[in-house]
Amino acid sequence: MVKYPEDWEKIQLKDIGDVQMCRRVFQDQTKTSGEIPFYKISTFGGKADAFISRSLYEKYKALYHYPEKGDPLLSAAGTVGKTVIFDGKDSYFQDSNIVWLKVDEAKIDKQFLWWFYRSYPWKSLEGTTIQRLYNSIILDTEICLPQKEEQVEIANTLSLFDSYINDLTELIEKKRGIRDGAIEKLVHGDISIDGHQIHYRSVTLQDVSDYKKETGHSPKRRYISTENMNQNFAGIVSYQENVDVKGCVFEQGNILMANIRPYLKKIWTASFNGTCSADVLVIQAKEDVCSKLLYYLLANDHFINYVMACGIKGIKMPRGDKKIIMQYPMLIPEKNADQVTIAEMLSSMDEEIENLTAEREKMIQIREGAMDDLLTGKVRLKA
Repeated sequence: MVKYPEDWEKIQLKDIGDVQMCRRVFQDQTKTSGEIPFYKISTFGGKADAFISRSLYEKYKALYHYPEKGDPLLSAAGTVGKTVIFDGKDSYFQDSNIVWLKVDEAKIDKQFLWWFYRSYPWKSLEGTTIQRLYNSIILDTEICLPQKEEQVEIANTLSLFDSYINDLTELIEKKRGIRDGAIEKLVHGDISIDGHQIHYRSVTLQDVSDYKKETGHSPKRRYISTENMNQNFAGIVSYQENVDVKGCVFEQGNILMANIRPYLKKIWTASFNGTCSADVLVIQAKEDVCSKLLYYLLANDHFINYVMACGIKGIKMPRGDKKIIMQYPMLIPEKNADQVTIAEMLSSMDEEIENLTAEREKMIQIREGAMDDLLTGKVRLKA
């Protein structure tokens, strides 16, 4: 049981406010486009896919409950406990599924309440899985409050973490956009190195690589299957077992592609020697071809679209046609030195993105710890 500071007041949410919600909107009152976005539980915190007329919005806003800018909105169904701060923009929310507290702001800071919502274990109350947050559950929820000034300090401090995490997210997306643009240029034979003109030649995958078929044994921690390959070209998650397994042999630098449901984009450059399942293709670059560059020529939507359009067998569990896959047409720099330089440039971009992503994940963990420390009074910002 959490021990709160003695000067914090233990109350229930009903002591500081009342649950409110928007007026009910019926399906025939919504359209797929319009002026006022209508957020349902399925689109809460995202992009609206339904809209209501401005006249209905103005009428309901004037006659019935409507949130104020800064109110923490709370999902009472679906993803129970999801919370979004209302930004004050013209919009409407699904009644009873999206609610808020009309609070006494002399007692509680809205930003502090928002952080409390984010930290509270709504989904596992009293050892059961909550399917819906009824008003009584919300109102009977206990909260321990420091003085208003300390609430503000706590909320502001935690918001600094969010700001930094959001900045990192924006930077990661920017870097990914630059990286994806470089891949696009590579695929179309349009990438250059410091103004140096690169000459490309037209080839097929078969011209620049071989499909490996030999089998062998390896520890399972060095075994690759379609199950431990991540989607969207995001590498692998290694098995931990050391038991001996049999599979198709691959070597460090080979390109592995999951051949079941190619649209999942499971392609990886091997960082060690091992074996893989028969559902994973092993592609080895020929001697005069940079293996890492070949990976970049395959780990993109152009290649996946080709496989799905031209080389698929089956419907329920579609597989790539190996013969057609090896006929994939591409442009590749004629000089191996240019191939290596481009591959190193793209690898550097990927490494930077990975480092930024790791930093973001670290900051998220630090923020979670700070939430626990500050919202329970383990760490005080005001004596």
